[in-house]
Amino acid sequence: MTMKSIYYHEHGGTPERRFAVNPEELLDFSVNISPLFPPLENRLLDTYALDRYPSVDGRGIIDFYAGRFQLHRSTILALNGATEGIYLLPRALGFRRMMVLSPTFYEYERAGRLAGAAIGFIRLTPDNGGFLLPRLEELAAMLEDADAFFAANPNNPTGTVVPPEIILALASRFPDKWFLVDEAFLQYSTNYHDTTLMNMVTAMKNIVVIQSLTKFYALPGLRLGALIAHPEVITRLLEYKEPWSVNTIAETVARELLACRAYETAVCDLVLSERGRITQALSDNRAIKLAGGAANFFLARWQGSANLDDLLNALLQQGIYVRDCRNFAGLEENYFRFAIRTPEENTRLLDVFQHLTEQSVDLSVS
Repeated sequence: MTMKSIYYHEHGGTPERRFAVNPEELLDFSVNISPLFPPLENRLLDTYALDRYPSVDGRGIIDFYAGRFQLHRSTILALNGATEGIYLLPRALGFRRMMVLSPTFYEYERAGRLAGAAIGFIRLTPDNGGFLLPRLEELAAMLEDADAFFAANPNNPTGTVVPPEIILALASRFPDKWFLVDEAFLQYSTNYHDTTLMNMVTAMKNIVVIQSLTKFYALPGLRLGALIAHPEVITRLLEYKEPWSVNTIAETVARELLACRAYETAVCDLVLSERGRITQALSDNRAIKLAGGAANFFLARWQGSANLDDLLNALLQQGIYVRDCRNFAGLEENYFRFAIRTPEENTRLLDVFQHLTEQSVDLSVS
């Protein structure tokens, strides 16, 4: 195997790969997970019955989505993280040409290509209202020759909203096309129950929602996710999905999350409050221009010098790590992303931003 044939995942939470630093020594703003941890019980490993098989269909995750969001169990497909669903959909549904946003999470594109689909791009630019979607008619024209549209709401890394009414309008206009919406970050929004499309899948067979418990419940190590779709679509997907992909610990923890309503409120309140505080604090900052902000992270552009590395290195010297976004198409011009963390941690980041702005001498980037 040559080096060119190896796929390296460019993930925000791997500073040790690029900078050869110990991640435990860094305040990591690059990973978009909740700054709070859910109040799960401390259990010994033998409590999880590791000597027995988990359910073949990930029943613990199905129990969570059915109980928490009152979904019919026949509409839920449990996953080993949302990524399993992202790769399953193009393979099982046989996409020929799939449209994705750009910039966005790279796995959508890669999953489509591995399944043999051609990929088209809907470009999001800072000039279009700050990485907003094109208008409905423009989108419809772009989708004419495609059989699937894959989008995230809110989009990562731009943090901008994909209006659900746009997806519904397109899905109604094109009943033979698939509309796949990744809602991994939607639970951070203030009107989550009004904007999720999970409740629309029984009425519209061509809408599939990808869900994740990783981001909102701060559980990236467990890989918990689900696809929400019409029962007939779930049946079709099961013909391609591997069994036993959800382990016993993940099933047990998913059920425990049903008792975390107070936690959910605390997370949303914290993110909403800190989102406003950070926006206000950086509103007059000459060196950092914010974009997005609909989820638990911000896309930002460094304007304090000609090279983003100046910012990244200065932050590392202060023990802080953010996500370099220059490997996303359209974000090559000094864009980076940072998550919303606890108030104390956010204050530390803002203080460093302010200091670096005061030290900046080259503000020529516009």
